[in-house]
Amino acid sequence: MLPAGLRLRRSSDFDATVRRGARAGRRTLVVHCRAVPTDATRVGLVVSRAVGGAVVRNKVRRRLRGVVVEQRTELPAGADVVVRALPPAAEAGYADLAADFRSALRSAASRAGLLPGDRVSAGEAPR
Repeated sequence: MLPAGLRLRRSSDFDATVRRGARAGRRTLVVHCRAVPTDATRVGLVVSRAVGGAVVRNKVRRRLRGVVVEQRTELPAGADVVVRALPPAAEAGYADLAADFRSALRSAASRAGLLPGDRVSAGEAPR
């Protein structure tokens, strides 16, 4: 289980992150990442019916939750992150989900300017 402080709960937070955040997709999932004014990092999971029946969705949700807990030290500070499972996630193993999550998170966080080298200081020209 994700600690309460690490979870996105309100649908308005999910909406804002998906609509206004940076996005990066991989074969099994899509990660949306948005900077927030606090230092807290919150994560939300979305596993729709397109992934499969209830048993399959719950299995994918449990695996994604495990991946997030395992890699929470790599989550950027001050971000809301939404992980959306795609239909191929039903057939993917834990290692595949973990690799896709790590890669997509790095890409989305970079696009959102949340990685240490990505922020542009005042007076510095963007690269």
